[in-house]
Amino acid sequence: MTSNETRLDIDVVGFGNALVDVLSHQDDTFIESIGSAKGAMNLVDAARSAELYELVGDRVTISGGSAANTVIGVNSLGGSAGYIGRVSDDDLGDTFSLDMRRLGITHTTPRAPTHDPTGRCIVFITPDGERTLNTFLGASNGLRSSDVDMDLIARAKLLFLEGYLWDPPEAKTAMRYAASGVSPEGQVALTLSDQFCVERHRSSFLELIDDHVDVLFANEHEVMSLFEVDDLDRALEMTQELVKLTVVTLGARGSVLITGDGYTKISADPVAQVVDKTGAGDLYASGVLYGLARGYDLQRCGQLGSIAAEEVIGHIGPRPETSLRELAGALA
Repeated sequence: MTSNETRLDIDVVGFGNALVDVLSHQDDTFIESIGSAKGAMNLVDAARSAELYELVGDRVTISGGSAANTVIGVNSLGGSAGYIGRVSDDDLGDTFSLDMRRLGITHTTPRAPTHDPTGRCIVFITPDGERTLNTFLGASNGLRSSDVDMDLIARAKLLFLEGYLWDPPEAKTAMRYAASGVSPEGQVALTLSDQFCVERHRSSFLELIDDHVDVLFANEHEVMSLFEVDDLDRALEMTQELVKLTVVTLGARGSVLITGDGYTKISADPVAQVVDKTGAGDLYASGVLYGLARGYDLQRCGQLGSIAAEEVIGHIGPRPETSLRELAGALA
């Protein structure tokens, strides 16, 4: 084993918005009444976030954020993980950092001062299991290149970038800086996160992918939006010319992993009841990333992703409640 191989001792390092999730069940009429785009991530300011928070009674609060959910999934599969994301030196920031430490996930990002509060995402879950996110980015919005632990990045087999964090200019610069620090033996993965996010940043996403990205995650709507086409098959063909591996989730139709050599199709197992889709894509990514870090073939990687996603949509919240390693059995 070479010294470089020895140094890559972390399977996945996530890079994203460090948030506390507030989950609440609501009906479609409620979503219409508050004016949020159903099934999307809606950015809100501190005042609007507080207003929405006061509208809900029964709620579940848990530390989260998209890339954080993914590295937690990697951890549940038995992998090693780190995380880069900015929280404040406040109570919610304490909750987030303690959660990461308890799980054994390395989180070294410097805290923001208390006047820059920890971000939170209020998630409304409708009876169809769809989630509507209302996100106040708070301290996560101020992530800078100076906050990035480049030693942690250099130890990662895969750096996983969250598209949601592409909005703030300084965070965008920090993301590119982190990608530049990945070992030659490591890989950079990006999730497009949200169709509206793609529409805001299509051109710069394509530049980032061309410059740094080895593995691209998207759902079918995001990948079609990226290429501004209405035909999924055409969008999938276009990814083959752009990136080494593209992973596209197709909801109940499963998923497909695409390389220049062809497609690996993964069927979705029937789910008894879809309770909450929050974190489904995040946890699917955790299975694929874990598999890639361990050198598994694409079929096995996709199956691990499906197992992780199916577990998380069966209950409230974006984290697995059952050990994914035990669920995956021999696959992990």
